[in-house]
Amino acid sequence: MSEAAVEAPVAPVEMTDSAVARIAEILKSEPDGSFLRVGVDGGGCSGFTYTYKIDSEKADDDLVLDRDGALVLIDPVSLQFLQGCRIDFINNLMGRMFKIDNPAATASCGCGSSFAV
Repeated sequence: MSEAAVEAPVAPVEMTDSAVARIAEILKSEPDGSFLRVGVDGGGCSGFTYTYKIDSEKADDDLVLDRDGALVLIDPVSLQFLQGCRIDFINNLMGRMFKIDNPAATASCGCGSSFAV
């Protein structure tokens, strides 16, 4: 009798290696206990806007992503819109920026900072 393959649990939000490296680099210059808070606000040209801010207050119901010095928190309301997303950091001729690949988005603006569901 063969055993069923056991898969590692998938995080509700994924971070690429480049995002992890950039977040860790940013947090090194911030006071101890700081993290990057990623969220979603209403507005923007497509309906919702991704938000990023350095914060030091964690709520009990925040999702915590902690990898290699990159500490990211997401509140439960934002997580509803970010479930299954991948946070990436792009460094190319167009500039340096965080980019969220959101499978739930039905539309997004040209710069990628706002989306619709």
